[in-house]
Order: sequence, then structure tokens, then C-alpha cells
Amino acid sequence: METYLFRKHIHRLPGKVIHAVPLPKPEVTEGFGARGHIGELCRAAGYKQVLVVTDKTLHELGYEKKISESLEAAGIRYRLFADICSEPTIPVIDAGRQAAMESQAECIIALGGGSVMDSCKIIAAGVKMPHLPSKVLLPKFLLVPGDTLPVIMVPSTAGTGAEITVGAVVTNERGKKGSTVLVGLKVVHVVLDSELTFHAPQSVTAACGIDALSHCIEGVVSDVEENAEDMRMSMEGVRLILQNLPKLTGERGSSLPDEEAIEARGNMCRAALYGGNAINTQLAGYVHAFAHSIGAKYHLPHGQAISLMLLPVLEFQQSACREKYEKMAQYCGVPDFLEAVRALLKECGMDKITSPVKEEDHEELIKMVAADSINYSAPVTMNNRQIKDILEQITK
Repeated sequence: METYLFRKHIHRLPGKVIHAVPLPKPEVTEGFGARGHIGELCRAAGYKQVLVVTDKTLHELGYEKKISESLEAAGIRYRLFADICSEPTIPVIDAGRQAAMESQAECIIALGGGSVMDSCKIIAAGVKMPHLPSKVLLPKFLLVPGDTLPVIMVPSTAGTGAEITVGAVVTNERGKKGSTVLVGLKVVHVVLDSELTFHAPQSVTAACGIDALSHCIEGVVSDVEENAEDMRMSMEGVRLILQNLPKLTGERGSSLPDEEAIEARGNMCRAALYGGNAINTQLAGYVHAFAHSIGAKYHLPHGQAISLMLLPVLEFQQSACREKYEKMAQYCGVPDFLEAVRALLKECGMDKITSPVKEEDHEELIKMVAADSINYSAPVTMNNRQIKDILEQITK
């Protein structure tokens, strides 16, 4: 059944709802090797016992050692929980929450990508509600009395923006991914350590960068009540990515001097943070509605799905967003905004993503895209025919 009129009628509601959710206002520390200062940050905050959470891969690479050494130097006790997987589940959340409670952690240090940081949000909430099983901590909105346990976020990639977003994606007991908005999330510090992104393959750097770009662009064009500082951060995120991501991919990425690479990666970390702010304050849009649906249907990695859908959606919205596209072009110092995005995708090799979309799946995908779009305040509301038109562009 076509839900176009309903979606069009309520399309500004998500923006009003999200503005009613209290947002984290963390301090930010950035720089190459910045995670080595976490012990000092914890000592200054008065924490005596913390839980360090990371995933198995980063643990095997020893990336948490600089954190543990700084905690030891500061005289702070810690416990390590390194069992987070790429798609965290209820049993993983249960184990992490138990580790936090057994160690009497006063703060959680989350080292990793979106999966680690999202897991830590739910763990930090669960510690404050020990009487509730983890499986009931995943409603659309989770109100945490008195705020969550404090969390220090240390993102290992420059893309998701999860270090600051109030949402968390976790696989529920039925095996389905669900997104929860935490009301009372207490992120006290974000540590942007560009050293953590240095050894990522260029393909990962590119996919994460395009994801962050989509957050910032969709923030700029979103039909929500405009805030000057949020708009500035989103446009600055777009500028930083257009200028710095090409330096880290392709032939340039293989030969960039260390000093320039450190600066470029630091800029990408900052842009990802701005993208997270855009998700919190301006929401996403149809790029994400399509990417979420295609990713769920065909298990296409999120950054690839975003890269596949970015230009088709931006081109569809061009007439409605002309003024904002021109504003972004002027801010970023490029002649044409869409051409700059097209050139970036090509330079990063993200213009060659193979689409998994099949014609026989169109009707299912239309329903999925329409349902997901209800969560956003996009600049236009697509009807089913328009959603199908875009799917046809990418059908193999």
C-alpha cells in the first residue's frame, strides 16, 4: 500500500522529535597517538576503575596497549573486554555488562568502530538498569534514568560518527538489527586518534569517508529547523572530506608523506565527528534509506551501499536542493557540487561498486525504503514510483 501521503504529512516530525532528545556534549581531544592521554583524562575525572572495550581484531593488533599503559601510569585500575564482534548481539551485550558490573567500572572506554561504540552505549545503559535483561534495552527510544555510565569514545575509523550519535544498532534476539535512541547517553570525552586509521586498507578508508560525507551532505539538505552552528559543522565536514579523502586513496594515498598523511587523517577524523553531529541534529535522508534497505537485503557493506546510492539520490533531489548545493559548492571552493562528489567517488574508486539489486526484488525494496525514510526529514518525499525509478538506475 502506498504510504506517500502519510510520509509527506509527517516528514518534519522526526526532526522535531530528535531535537527533544538531550545530546552528548563531550570534550574532544585529537591528534596522532592521542589515546595515550586517556589515563590523564580519567585521573582528572576522578575515575579509579574503568572497563576498556574493543573488538578481537584491534586487540590482536595491540591497539589498546597505549590506552592500558596510560591507565597504569595514571594509577587507574582497568579490565579489558575484547569480545565485541562486527554485528554485536544480545549475548555480547550481556557479557560486556557483566564485565562492567563485576569490575565496578566507573567509566567505559570504547575503542573501535561503530559496532564497539554502539555496544558500549547499550552496556553503559544496562549497567544503570541491572534489573532489566539486555533484550529489553532495544526499544525505539530507551530512557535511562540518571544518564548512562560515562563513556569515553575512541573511534578507530573515520566514518560512522558513532562516537557522538545517540543511536545504537544491535542485533536483537530474533536475529534482526534494531536501532535504539538512548535518552541520557553520557559520552564525556571523544578521543580522535588519527594513528588508529593509518593501517586501514584504502578501500576501508574510502568507504568510511564516503559514509561520513553522506552524513554531512544529508545534514545540510535536511528539512529540519536550521541551526547555524550545526550547519557550519556539516558544511565543514563536506569540505574536509572533499579536500582530504583523495589524498589517502589511489596513487596519492600510496605516496603521501607521513606528515601530510597525519594531517589528512586527522581532518577525516574531525569530519566524521561532524557527520555524527549531523545525524544527531539534522538526521539522514534517502541515501541512507536506500543504503540500509539494500545492505539488509543483499548484505552489502554499508559504505559500499552508501557509495552506490549517493549520486542517484543527490541527482534526484537536485531541483529541491539547488540553493543548498550552490551554498556547499561556494563553501568548499568547487565550481559544481555534484561534479565534485562525482569526481571524489571516481578518485577513491567508489564509483565502481557492483549493484546487487535485482528487478524481482523491487517491490520488496520499495516497501523497505519507504518504511526506513519515515525516520528522516528529507528535503523531498519520494512516492513509490520515484523510489522504483531510482532502483531501476542501479538494477543489474
